[in-house]
Order: sequence, then C-alpha cells, then structure tokens
Amino acid sequence: MDTDLRERLAGFGALPETELPIGEVALWLAYRDAPEVRLSRYLRHLETMAEHVASAARGAQSLRDRVASLRDVIYRFHGYCGDDETYDDVQNANLVRVIDRRKGLPVALGVMVLNAARAQGWDICGLNFPGHFLLRLSLAGEHTIVDPFQALRRLGGEDLGRVLERVQGRKVRLRAEFIRSVSDRDVLVRLQNNIKSRALAQRDTARAIEVLESMVLIAPEQASLADELATLRRRQRGRLN
Repeated sequence: MDTDLRERLAGFGALPETELPIGEVALWLAYRDAPEVRLSRYLRHLETMAEHVASAARGAQSLRDRVASLRDVIYRFHGYCGDDETYDDVQNANLVRVIDRRKGLPVALGVMVLNAARAQGWDICGLNFPGHFLLRLSLAGEHTIVDPFQALRRLGGEDLGRVLERVQGRKVRLRAEFIRSVSDRDVLVRLQNNIKSRALAQRDTARAIEVLESMVLIAPEQASLADELATLRRRQRGRLN
C-alpha cells in the first residue's frame, strides 16, 4: 500500500463516526486494488446518484416513498443489481468494479444506498444480519427492513426467517441481535471482510494482510482486527523462515 493511500485511510480512521463519508471511504479502499483509475469519476458518480435521489424524492411524504425513490434511481435508472451469477467474484466487493459492472454483493450495494440516503439526511443504517447484508430505514417511528441485493425489497418477519435459513443452510431462530443496527465503519469492515476471506480461502496470506492493514487504518479502535493482523503476520514470518 502506498504512503498516500495509507495516510488517506488513516485520516478516515481518525474521523468521528458521524462524519465518516461511507461512499468515499469505500472508493478509497477499492482504489487499493484499482490504482489505475481516476477516483474523481467514481466520486462524481456517487454524487450524481445522490442528486438524482433528491430529485426523485421531491415531495416524498412516507417511508415507502423514500424506498421507492432509492429503488427507482439506483436500481432502475442506474441499473444496479445483485450479482447472482458470479456471486463469489472478488470484484463484487470492490466499489470501483461494482460501479463499472453495475452489480455486486449485498454489502457493496448497501454502501451505495447508504451513501445516497445519507446525502438526503435520511435515517438509515446497516444491520447485524448474518450472512446477508440488510438495511433499515426509519421515519417518524416507522421502520422498514430492505434487501439491497434485491432492489430494496421490503422484508417482514417471515421473509427474514427465510433469508436466514437460506444463508445458514438450516433453520435458525431469528434473534433480536440479527436486526441490531451497526455503524458505517462496521459496514466498511464487513465489505473488506469479503475480500479478506476470499484471500484466505486461496491461501494468499500476503493479500489478506494487505486487506487487514487497510481495515485497521479505517477502524483503529477495533482491537480484534489488529489481533488478526498480528496473527497473520506471525504466520507469514513462520513460512518464510
């Protein structure tokens, strides 16, 4: 990782949670693996989508209207979708490649929805749902859970149970902790975990270390990340000796 990128990510890591620009951070993390691109073009794309949502949501009165505005702009007009065909392709977790290909993982698409909704000042958050990233929007005491992988399909209790059973491969009781809100920093860490886990599955320790280094920079207070990084570095040294 070059010095400029390291300093940029460390700067994001020093920001308070309320000031963290989730879309911009995700793009800088993606830049680690796509240094040939002009990041300004991708930042502008995120800004354009936020502007389009603002136009689409003019006069929106309800939570349903807000969800519809996000769906119409991101999924219908800009053509984003969940990648069912090549789900495990690592490009699906790199926001630059997601923008290029107009498809990605649930958490990558969720980052784009969070970024556009945050630009409107809307109440939205990622959830601690295992195996499949979900979002919750709130307005005036009303809440709705949506799936960014399926064009913000609204999910009720039975739907959540089915999603949980599908990702777990067995029937699992839906617990309150699964729909607990998580911070934007946690969402970004979850995004990078997809890249790290694929590197580890391929026994590419050096790659996993590089990804973990970026995770530690943006989330310096998450001690578990630093511990995992130290463990992988020891493992790598042991192989080299």
